Formats: sequence, structure tokens, C-alpha cells
Amino acid sequence: MKRKSPSRKSASRKPSPRKSLTYRDAGVDIDAGDALVDRIKPHARRTLRPGVMAGIGGFGALFAVPRGYREPVLVSGTDGVGTKLKLAFEWNRHDTIGIDLVAMSVNDILTLGAEPLFFLDYYACGKLDVPSATDVVKGIAAGCEMAGCALIGGETAEMPGMYPAGEYDLAGFAVGVVEKKRIIDGRSIRPGDVILGLGSNGAHSNGYSLIRKIIAGRGVKLSAKAGGRALKELILAPTRIYVKPVMKLFKSVPVKGLAHITGGGLTDNVPRVLGAGLTAEIHRDAWPLPPLFKWLQQQGNVADDEMHRVFNCGIGMVVIVAERDAKRAQALLTRAGERVWRIGTVRRRQRGEAQTIVI
Repeated sequence: MKRKSPSRKSASRKPSPRKSLTYRDAGVDIDAGDALVDRIKPHARRTLRPGVMAGIGGFGALFAVPRGYREPVLVSGTDGVGTKLKLAFEWNRHDTIGIDLVAMSVNDILTLGAEPLFFLDYYACGKLDVPSATDVVKGIAAGCEMAGCALIGGETAEMPGMYPAGEYDLAGFAVGVVEKKRIIDGRSIRPGDVILGLGSNGAHSNGYSLIRKIIAGRGVKLSAKAGGRALKELILAPTRIYVKPVMKLFKSVPVKGLAHITGGGLTDNVPRVLGAGLTAEIHRDAWPLPPLFKWLQQQGNVADDEMHRVFNCGIGMVVIVAERDAKRAQALLTRAGERVWRIGTVRRRQRGEAQTIVI
């Protein structure tokens, strides 16, 4: 708007006082942040475990390394949820995305034999919506309970202009501990060892850029079903947390290697625990392909090799044990509530051969 030239009368007036600006005027609501902290404290308290010395509310959290370790080694991992968040925004479902966040980190450190001790989260948004943020953190707390670790801190950042309305970003950080002599690093894996696969809940938190493209390209209705369940529910099913069953397995069976099947699928993750001269030969007919993956492959016309490299295809964690321990390991994991299949073996690698072959 153009300014008018001041008249003598107006020029002699005292200037009107300027409005005093607040942080809320700039788009940051401190009261909303305080309200979120108050709402999530009860959920965080449910995750407390021995070792927690100071948790949510301070500038930092304190945790004492558990007693009983001769040479404790701390193991850390950090991750996010990826573009699965986009579907959570579009479908207004925020109650399980926090489980995904915890699972991605605790399952990773579990592969080294580590027991998760505590977890911290980072939640960033343009404008804080307390109800949806509370749902997210409730999910994080639920994931921590499943993993047996404590939610002892985090950060909520409200940054106007950084994120579209209704969207947020998540990151998580987990710390665990393992006895030095019990670190699982794959060095003991030999030809003839057995590969067991633990069932997944679905796509977990990987491959969602392709999933979203398939949905958009086919104009899929959210009410569509696959295998008798709503497609929407299958797609947003939270990542399975394998900590407690696998920790029980450690007490009875010498586990040689573990691979969390995340981005890169079966073909790229299993080699991460194998020596250079070894190949994992996996038989695709050893376990049933879940309805979600059948639907994705059909609707997207996705080749088998691409499916195995992008998705977990129904196997969320791989456990490698000696042949003599395979039956006992499978029985123990089954009793602990896991779906377990003997999906392949380790053998010597041939010249020019990939380290994971899916037959």
C-alpha cells in the first residue's frame, strides 16, 4: 500500500507505539511445546529400565552401563522412517510411525549382538500439532517397550517455513551394549551354515518411494484389499521389532551372523555380514510371499530381481547359525512368537558370483 504524504497536523502527532512481537507471532508456540512434553512424559515413564538416572526434561539424559559386563562395548545406531511418512500424512495415521522409528535403529544394533539400552528421538515440523505429535511419541514409547529400552530424551523442533503444513520429519538414535567377546560380526560364518529367515510385518520402512509410485500410477482405492486385509493397513503396518526373541536366542544358541533386511532388500543386506569368499544361496520357495508383495509386484510389474533388492519380501531379519544348531534355533524363535523358515545356506563363492543369490 502506498504511503500518503503527512500533513502538518499528522506530522505533529506522536508516533503510535509499535506492536511488541512474540515468538508465537513468528510461528513458534512455546506453550504447545510444553503441552507436548507434559503429554508424553507418562508414556516415556512406562519405558524406564534399570540404568536410567535422568530422563526427559533436562539438557541431557543420564544412563549407567548395566552391571555384570567385564568388557562392555557400546553400540549405537541412527535412522529415520523414509517416505513412509508421506503416506502417514496423506492418510492421517500417526499412531504407529513411531514404532517404525524405533525398530529401524534397535534392529540394526541387535545385529551386532547388542541389547538396546536407551533411545532418543528428533521430531521437526513447521507448526507443532500437539495431538498428532503425541500420537507419534506414543508410538515411539510403544516401540521402546517392545525393544526393552528406555525413551530417555529427544528434541521437538518447531521451524516455521521449513516444512509444509501438516508434515514433520523424524529421526531416532539408539544405544545398546554387548560384551566384547560376544560381538556378532560374521567372522565365524563358514560354508554349510544355515540361513534362517524371520517373518516381516510387511514392507517395514523401506521401498516406499516405489510403493507410492505404484499407488499413484494405478489410482488405487484405499479400500482395496490384499489377502483379505485392507491394503491401507498392510502398507502402514509397523516394522517388526526382533529384539526380545533374538536376545533369548543368544542365551541358548551361538548365533554367527544377523542381517536386518532394510533398504537393499535380501540381495544387498545379507552380504554385509559375510566374508569376501562366501555366498548366501537363498531359495525363494522356502517361505510364502506375503499378499502385499504379490500385489505390489503385480500392480507395478516389478521384476523378481528388483523385488529382492528393494523389499524384504516377507523376511525382516536373517539369522545365520551352524547346521547343528539350526533346528534348535528355529524351535526357540518359534516359541518366542516368530515365524521362522530355513531359507538357505552359506557356501563358497565362485569367481564373479554375487554374494547373495536368490533362486
